[in-house]
Amino acid sequence: MKTFHNEEIYIKTDNFSDSIFKENTMFFDIETTGFSPVKAIVYMIGCARRIKNRIVIDQYFAESVDDEAAVIEAFAGSLSGCSTIISFNGVGFDIPFLKNKYKKYKQEDPFCNVQILDIFKELSPIKPLLCLENYKQKSIEAFLGIDREDKYSGGELINVYYEYLAQKDDEKLSLLLTHNYEDVLGMTKLLSILSYKECIHGIADITGVSVNPYTAYDGSLMNELIISFENKFSVPKSVSFHDNDIYLTIGTTKSYVRAEIFEGEMRHFYSDYKNYYYLPKEDMAIHKSVAAYVDHEYREKCKAYNCYVRKTGTFIRQYSDFMKPEFRFDIKDKYSYFLLTEDFINSKQMVLSYVKHITDHLFNL
Repeated sequence: MKTFHNEEIYIKTDNFSDSIFKENTMFFDIETTGFSPVKAIVYMIGCARRIKNRIVIDQYFAESVDDEAAVIEAFAGSLSGCSTIISFNGVGFDIPFLKNKYKKYKQEDPFCNVQILDIFKELSPIKPLLCLENYKQKSIEAFLGIDREDKYSGGELINVYYEYLAQKDDEKLSLLLTHNYEDVLGMTKLLSILSYKECIHGIADITGVSVNPYTAYDGSLMNELIISFENKFSVPKSVSFHDNDIYLTIGTTKSYVRAEIFEGEMRHFYSDYKNYYYLPKEDMAIHKSVAAYVDHEYREKCKAYNCYVRKTGTFIRQYSDFMKPEFRFDIKDKYSYFLLTEDFINSKQMVLSYVKHITDHLFNL
């Protein structure tokens, strides 16, 4: 087994990344000859940790297939003093692969006493917001503007590793080391991508609420509710997401929600329609206790679709019964609306709850 040691200057780029990348944190990435831990071997593990203003990167490389046990043992030793390990898809691949190897060689599993952060897994809820072509590490690096020298994938380098074993060619070794090195170092720069999730999940204060007019695509004049809030952490770049008549924009330091306002008539449907009668002339439902005083010719037993009362007012969308009573155009509508009142607009707590209601639905937080 060969060990390679390098150091880079640690430069603080943003508060969010700095809050996670502490001295008891380690990033790691493995290189294997295949996906199956039974048939393939792990031929290299790279890890990066922070020591004051330096990033220390160590790589453990198998000079032969017989070095696998030594590689994983060296990696386990490097975890001493770490409380958190960070990977990219480590929960889905790297950690299960290594656990199998530790069991095979009867070595102690080093993952039992550490917290695990998987950047790829943490991104899952906010993929609609980022809207990338794919969520491979190199794609996220490109989104963040991170350059790398390595142009290979792990799969493309499997044959290069076998060629190195046969030829011991320094150029091939350099390709293998560079790929792993840039994966590990690149991970330390990926943390800022998680700041989007933190901004959505950690909204703490509303900074503004207003009703603003705008001109729709068809030329009609409409109103929208605009809710603004400060980001808990700055994010790399502004991104937006649209779902029907709800718009969310995460700016670099400030963000806002825009909800289209519907002004007109909507219906509130009663769920227990068997206890109501429909009055065709009035186009409304009344409870049977009141309907007892209405002539039979002016009433009929309600069906689910006509068991409603009508309301004219100002409404905004909700994704569940966040606010009651809830209103719809038709009983078959998937989502409902609630009345937009001055009390709601003037209550920061209610507005904050509404924003969290929206983000929880959009991103399954």
